[in-house]
Amino acid sequence: MTALVSIDHVSHSFGPTKVLDDVSLSLAPDSYTVLLGPSGSGKTTLLSILGGFLSPEQGRVMIRGQDCTAMAPAKRPTATVFQDYALFPHMSIGANVGFGLRMKGVAKAERDAKARAMLDVVGLAASFERKPHQLSGGQRQRVALARALIVEPAVLLLDEPLGALDLKLRRQMQDELKAIQKRVGTAFIHVTHDQEEAMALADHVVVMNHGRIEDEGPPERVYARPATRFTATFMGESTVLTGITANGMIDTPLGRFPAVDGASHVAIRPEHVSLGGPIHGEVTDVVYQGAFKRVTARANGVDVLARLPAETAIAAGQTVSLAIDAPHVIVLKD
Repeated sequence: MTALVSIDHVSHSFGPTKVLDDVSLSLAPDSYTVLLGPSGSGKTTLLSILGGFLSPEQGRVMIRGQDCTAMAPAKRPTATVFQDYALFPHMSIGANVGFGLRMKGVAKAERDAKARAMLDVVGLAASFERKPHQLSGGQRQRVALARALIVEPAVLLLDEPLGALDLKLRRQMQDELKAIQKRVGTAFIHVTHDQEEAMALADHVVVMNHGRIEDEGPPERVYARPATRFTATFMGESTVLTGITANGMIDTPLGRFPAVDGASHVAIRPEHVSLGGPIHGEVTDVVYQGAFKRVTARANGVDVLARLPAETAIAAGQTVSLAIDAPHVIVLKD
């Protein structure tokens, strides 16, 4: 499939600090891509370059086969939704949504009709005459989405759009964002530092660190078989072990595991640790998280994370025996 967006060897610095270092990325039409990484990883800078708010020092950005590297934001086939929504408080919701069409010279009757239709898409058909202050945070977020989508961009850019919402509303908006993206068929590129948000939304996750792409692919693969140690620890939790590699095996404090290409590190996800095995340790921490208990146990000098059923009777100071689901152990490239 021909890429909708191609980022070719993009680099950028702020003063002496290189924030993007030779980044290349291809994104498919109709995809929901999440740029995931900690603060300072370069994800927001990359989004700004895609939107035309920043020109890269090196490299180019192609959208629909057209070189957009030096193109102004208003000229390129993108639209951006910011974390603060940036709605005009004195305008009605309908006027806010239709603003982009107004800038394009579309007649009022036509833009009002299109604004009503787009508000219907985001579930706010009855809010056309209301003002932004009369809506909740989640509703204002949907208005910002409608305003961006009404101009029919090839790519919708979302800069941490759910960061200002509380947990319950954020999860609700995750479902709504995914449903809207499927309904309209526009490619979404979404920046976040929240791993759960990335996995809930994306069909393509791009993990960034220190201005480089650490890993990319479907969230299931990136989580289950991360390409790097950083990805294994940032995309969810892991117990990372360093061992000695010999004869195709890695010897670690928690057992022997098959090695790949001479690797000497493995990662164990907490859901692949259970009770009733040959590894003995002492529980140092128990955190109840509703659907499960997050348990830390000290075994053979290693702090082992386990995700146990919520009804498990377990407490700090208790001695436990642990088992590791060896087929799910992740071998990390050195």
